Amino acid sequence: MQSYARAGVDISAATRTKEVIKELAQATLRPEVLAGPGLFGGLFELRGYHRPVLVSSCDGVGTKLILAVALGRYEGIGMDIVNHSVNDILTAGADPLFFLDYIAMGKLSPEVVTTVVKGMSMACQEVGCALIGGETAEMPGLYAGQDFDVVGFIVGAVEKENVINGQNIACGDALIGLPSSGLHTNGYSLARKVLGESQSELSRFYPELGGTLGDALLEPHRCYYKELKPLLSVVKGLAHITGGGLLDNVPRILPPNLAAHFCRGTWAVPAIFSLIQRQGKIGSAEAYHVFNMGIGMVVICSPKNVDRVVRALPGATIVGDIIQQSGPERVIID
Repeated sequence: MQSYARAGVDISAATRTKEVIKELAQATLRPEVLAGPGLFGGLFELRGYHRPVLVSSCDGVGTKLILAVALGRYEGIGMDIVNHSVNDILTAGADPLFFLDYIAMGKLSPEVVTTVVKGMSMACQEVGCALIGGETAEMPGLYAGQDFDVVGFIVGAVEKENVINGQNIACGDALIGLPSSGLHTNGYSLARKVLGESQSELSRFYPELGGTLGDALLEPHRCYYKELKPLLSVVKGLAHITGGGLLDNVPRILPPNLAAHFCRGTWAVPAIFSLIQRQGKIGSAEAYHVFNMGIGMVVICSPKNVDRVVRALPGATIVGDIIQQSGPERVIID
C-alpha cells in the first residue's frame, strides 16, 4: 500500500516543525499582527501612517547555501535572507513591517529548518519586523541529498512624501560607502569555483582572513536599517550593492545624464575579495561587476550633509561623487 510517507513526504514531521516555527515567529510579532503563522494567510493591520506607500521585495540566499550545507552551519542563512530583504526596501526609505519565508528541501530536516528560522527570528526582532508566516515544502525528486532553498518576502511602508527615489540627486552630491561584512549573499558561484566548496577547503585557515575560509564566506549579510533610519531625511539616494556590484546597482537610482564616480583606494577592500581575485586571476572589471568589493550600501547626499552622515554611520567613508555624464557609462571607478 502506498502512502505520502513512502513517497518521501513526512506530514507529521512537517507539522511538528511548524509548531516550533510558530514559537520562533511569536517572538517577532507586533501589535499590528492580527494573525500570524497558522491560518492560510497572515493578517497585518496597517497603522500609524497618513499616506502610506507599501514597499515589497523578495530574494533568495543563492549558492551560499551550498557552503552552509558543507559545514552544517545554518543560523546565519536565516539572518542573511532577512537582512538582505530589509536593506532592499530600505533603499526606498521603508520601515520593515512583516516578513514571510519559503524553505524547500528534498527530505525535511526539522533541525535545519528550525535553525534557519531561528536566524530569521533574531534578525526580524533586531529591526522590529514581524515574521508573519511562510511555507516549508518537502519535495523529493526535485532537491537531491541535503540540498535546499530559502527565499524571503518582505513588506514595508513609508510615508508618500518621504519616499527615497533618487530623483533629486544632483551633480556634486557625495557618495558615501558603508562597509560590507563580506560577500553578503552574492557572487558565491564564482567564489566557490575559485576557492572550493568542500568541507576540507572551507576549513582551511588563511592568515590574511584571520580565520577559516568558511568563516569568511558564511559571515552574515549586514543590515543597515537601524543606523540609517535616523538619517533618511537627508539622504537623496540609497543603493544596496547586491548581484551586479557597484556597476549595476548604483545606476538604478541615478537620474538621466548623471554618473557615480568612485575613487579607488578611499575604502578598505576586505581580504576575502583580494584572495578571490588573486586565486582566480580575476580582473578588477569583473570583480566590481560581481562582488560588492567592501561596500554594502551606497548613500548619496548633498555636500552640506556629508559630515553629519559620516559621523553617524560606523565605518562610513566618502568614496566619490556624482558627476555630469552624457555617455552610457553610469559608474566610473578609478
